[in-house]
Amino acid sequence: MSAPTTSLTPRDLLARWEEQQSAYVAHRENRFEVMLDVLRLHSPAEPTVLDLACGPGSIADRVLGRLPGSRVVATDYDPVLARLAETVLGEYGERATVIDADLAESGWSRPFAEWRFDAVLTSTALHWLSPRQLLGVYTELATILPPGAVLLNADHLRFGPEHSTLAEVSARHDELMRQAAFAAGAPTWDAWWTLAGRRPDLGERIAERRRRFADRPPQPLASLAFHQAALRTAGFTEVGTVWQYLDDYVVFARR
Repeated sequence: MSAPTTSLTPRDLLARWEEQQSAYVAHRENRFEVMLDVLRLHSPAEPTVLDLACGPGSIADRVLGRLPGSRVVATDYDPVLARLAETVLGEYGERATVIDADLAESGWSRPFAEWRFDAVLTSTALHWLSPRQLLGVYTELATILPPGAVLLNADHLRFGPEHSTLAEVSARHDELMRQAAFAAGAPTWDAWWTLAGRRPDLGERIAERRRRFADRPPQPLASLAFHQAALRTAGFTEVGTVWQYLDDYVVFARR
């Protein structure tokens, strides 16, 4: 018997993704507001943005919707999420491009060399990379970004053993936030993927997704200090943070 289909549109699925992610990330919208503020204040009025590990297009959709004349090149290795992003961002016509790229592989940046990016934005994604892979991504970004371009990376950067109280408080806060969000009807991670799989255009890509990530276990989490050191090593000239809530940060770097 075939799996049941869903009447959810791509936009509906993106909205449910936003609810699901907000259950796991406190004040998630604040992250995006800060990133967009930096983009507006530092970049040209019509910036070209690379949405790195774009998922279903959360960042790209905000940039394109709020900054008229902007252009976004979005990339993800997940064939399901990339397809959803491609469909959603298709509403913006030629202003949006979605490209398949595996950040864990050396040379992933070659398809992006033809664009001149004003900024790179990414959220809740780079923690899937090992520290070595993360340094490789930052190094390749530094080679394709012109001087003055900025990188903004929003992610959980967990407290280490030297901050045991803050680590405990952050973990407890995350747990209570998830409980409240799920009680209010937000889908869990697994529930969202069940919904996505019911759309034929996405469900047919589930097997490929499993194949691509079958040999990629969770990686040791890199600290804020590692991210900052890796960015400097890669060639970024100004590195800092522009937002923090407990162990959640938006890391800033200027090429």
